[in-house]
Amino acid sequence: MDVTVWTGIVLFGLFFLFLFIGVPISVSIAVAAFAALLIVLPMSSSLLAISQQLITGVDSTVLLALVFFMLAGSIMNNGGIADRLINVAKLIGGRMSGSLAHTNIIGNMLFGAISGSAIAAAATMGRIMHPQETKEGYDPSYSAAVNIASAPTGLIIPPSGIPIIYSLLSGGTSIGALFVAGYLPGILMALLLMIVAYILAKRANYPVSSKTSSREALKVVMQSIPSLLLIVVVIGGITFGIFTATEGAAVAVLYAAILSLIYRQLTISDIPKILKETVIYSGIILLLIGVSTSMSWVLAYAGIPQAITNAMLSITDSKVLILLIMLLILLIVGTFMDVAPALLIFTPILFPVATQMGIDPVHFGTIMAIALAIGVTTPPIGTVLFIGSSVSGVRIEKVIPKLIIFYVPLVVALVLVTFIPEISLFLPRLFGLVE
Repeated sequence: MDVTVWTGIVLFGLFFLFLFIGVPISVSIAVAAFAALLIVLPMSSSLLAISQQLITGVDSTVLLALVFFMLAGSIMNNGGIADRLINVAKLIGGRMSGSLAHTNIIGNMLFGAISGSAIAAAATMGRIMHPQETKEGYDPSYSAAVNIASAPTGLIIPPSGIPIIYSLLSGGTSIGALFVAGYLPGILMALLLMIVAYILAKRANYPVSSKTSSREALKVVMQSIPSLLLIVVVIGGITFGIFTATEGAAVAVLYAAILSLIYRQLTISDIPKILKETVIYSGIILLLIGVSTSMSWVLAYAGIPQAITNAMLSITDSKVLILLIMLLILLIVGTFMDVAPALLIFTPILFPVATQMGIDPVHFGTIMAIALAIGVTTPPIGTVLFIGSSVSGVRIEKVIPKLIIFYVPLVVALVLVTFIPEISLFLPRLFGLVE
């Protein structure tokens, strides 16, 4: 076997072995990359190369946007914005069978988009909606499954950290284009979930919420507008070139802080907690980016991405089959790896294949985001699955049978976005962000 094959075996063999025995993923990546590099370079050169790439990986002003968006999301989680978003979600989904389930789906889409976190969305919506649904006679397993399945929609609709990470790894794909590209796919996922939720609710004869008066509806809408304007201000500013992604993230922090102070639900005593959350989560992501950059460099140095590209193209030259193979890989990876590390590891491997097949980088970024976002709802590692089950008080083994049917609309949305590129590219083209 040649050096490329041996490097790949050592790199991925050690990485998955370390994951299996419970070594932290950042340590697994760093040690596996170093060990693989020893095949082609002496120890001193390997240490120097790994260290340099680790620093290079985090030496980017674009990553400030990631930190600021995390800070903005943490402020929103503590600032009373969720209640207003839930009220408008009730207004939108309130006149259909299983109205509280539709409220949960729409609420997760809105709150997840605002906060940029599927975990925060599932935890917040689950705590608020589950007691109401139980009181109305909903099956607790059904309620938990709806909450878990719909939480990832907020990862697709910006602002989110996924496009920022992908942009960095794909050689500078426009963050603005990636942000805008997420709207229609995210809405499509929510609509398909609502269709399945409606069919199940109709069969179970779940109740419809009481009708809201025009005056009350107007009040709910007016109260929600300031929160929803955050998306318009930030994404609109980035899309139209008023400010960069980093500046837009800083604007999001300022806007969220002012809004939370106006709502009088953010106090001085909350600030240390918010800053601590931001530092911890940002530190984890930045460490992962640093070590993943080292791994990507080792992959490129050994020629592994090109070897994988050639191997896949030798199997078939059908774009459809290659896309199906990549979808299968991403869905399997998502079952045992969180979105950020999976994105960091597999973008350098699959992106060259997509590029050679003529797939638009923005389109491929959206495909990867959806495929990996589905993984956070699946066993055995799905973080949203565990959070959603925990806040609902329903054991995972009881949730999964109800959750299985909700994987159907999620996978259907993924397939539609994959093979109908205009779903993700229509808005970026409309705003002149892609050709």
